[in-house]
Amino acid sequence: MKFIQGQDRIQTCLFPVSLDASIDENNEVRLMDLFVESLDLAPMGFEVAFVDNGRPAYHPKDLLKLFIYGYLNRIRSSRGLERNIELMWLLKGLSPDHNTMNNFRKDNPKAIKKVFRRTVEIARNFDLIGGILIVGDGTKFRAQNSKKNNYNQKKIDRHLAYIESKLDEYTQALATADGDQQDAIAKKITKQKAHQARYQKIEKDLKESGEKQISTSDPESRQIMIRGVISEVAYNIQSTVDAKNKLPIDYEVTNENDSNAMANMVRRAKTILGKKNFSVLFDKGYHKGKELDAVQKMGIKTYVAIPGIPKTSQAPNPAYNAENFSYDANSDTYICPAGQTLESTQTWYKTSSYKFKQYKTKACQSCPVRDECTKSKNGKIIHRSEYQPAVEQNKINIQADPDLYKQRQALVEHPFGTMKRQWGFDHIMTKKTKKHASADVGFIFIAYNLRRLINIIGIKPLTELFNSICLLFSDSASQLTNNLSVRRVGPTFFVQTQELRILPKKISNPFLN
Repeated sequence: MKFIQGQDRIQTCLFPVSLDASIDENNEVRLMDLFVESLDLAPMGFEVAFVDNGRPAYHPKDLLKLFIYGYLNRIRSSRGLERNIELMWLLKGLSPDHNTMNNFRKDNPKAIKKVFRRTVEIARNFDLIGGILIVGDGTKFRAQNSKKNNYNQKKIDRHLAYIESKLDEYTQALATADGDQQDAIAKKITKQKAHQARYQKIEKDLKESGEKQISTSDPESRQIMIRGVISEVAYNIQSTVDAKNKLPIDYEVTNENDSNAMANMVRRAKTILGKKNFSVLFDKGYHKGKELDAVQKMGIKTYVAIPGIPKTSQAPNPAYNAENFSYDANSDTYICPAGQTLESTQTWYKTSSYKFKQYKTKACQSCPVRDECTKSKNGKIIHRSEYQPAVEQNKINIQADPDLYKQRQALVEHPFGTMKRQWGFDHIMTKKTKKHASADVGFIFIAYNLRRLINIIGIKPLTELFNSICLLFSDSASQLTNNLSVRRVGPTFFVQTQELRILPKKISNPFLN
């Protein structure tokens, strides 16, 4: 189909030199141009087929270049992408309006994620992904929804109760008022009834959703604890980072806490890496028996920090906490620090998320250290979850390598620190649903990985790589220089060059994936 075409970069116009001559050969904007040109957008999910009727559309490659340039230069707002010489060169003079840009971003979250995946593939081809230790974490990005516009049942009840009290007050005042006073009070009553109808509608929507809270500006955002007692209406961005060069290999936008996220994150990491012989490192927010069990059953070693024992679960003397009772798998019994054996009736009890057995002994009744061990009238009772073997294996892993966890913050929080503190990307630009939020987050992660690739590898080797990919699938393939040879073996392309030793041994064909 026909697309809106940009100007010829080598044509002189208002400038004394051509637009192309105004951009330095080593300017990274040229790298962005080549990166996008090396992508086949149709298989990624971008819309490239339009009818020829009406005004031509902007090619998605031009809009993709615009956003990658913006995010790399800390500009996310469509109105903030003002014209400058680099953008003029990149888009060949095109100037799409902000609605076109916003629609492109929010309509292509899945395709944008595939562009991010391409940055991971490039990193792997340059041997920047170790695939030995994967570190996971989540961070909160504020949503376009204030706390004022987030409601739970308790908050709704409070508002409705206040409105009822005001209506009673105004009704009583109306009975004794006359003339203009009646009109003024009647208007107040009408206003309060409008507020009442609004909160009743919110209450109805909350009950129909089955959720514990509801947001009115961005319906899928949730009020989440940020730290301590501080909360914010936000999305929780989960990410896995390869430890070798602190490069993210995956991201996911959620509106839940960390406790149920680990298994899915690791499962995707396993698919991305194409292997399972790696270890994962997470903080204590991910410590959950079910999740640990799922990850270990994938054949992956876990290092998840162990949270402290809540005060309500501690023994009067910490030496008699449940963690100090030794378990004998052969007899399925526990031995307490005082040497007594706790047995189970082999009855499984169920909660909403797991099954467990209870272990106890009659010796508690006459035990001389009972007051140090428990305050329960029935004596000490140990609960053993069906996932306890995974919890114990994780503890063994951590004890075998106690210094590993100390690396976590420097590895996984490095990307988040750069994005949020250095670049200022601490909130979601798009509104309404995780899908739209994912597009915004996707561009942030693309920008981060491209910046890391440029810093680690350099512009020249990346330029050679993207040039070679573009030439392979164009009519200009014969223009390859003598010092750059490319040969194909199945779906993989091998590139050799006399000048650049840092080039990868293999380049994945982006058009065959």
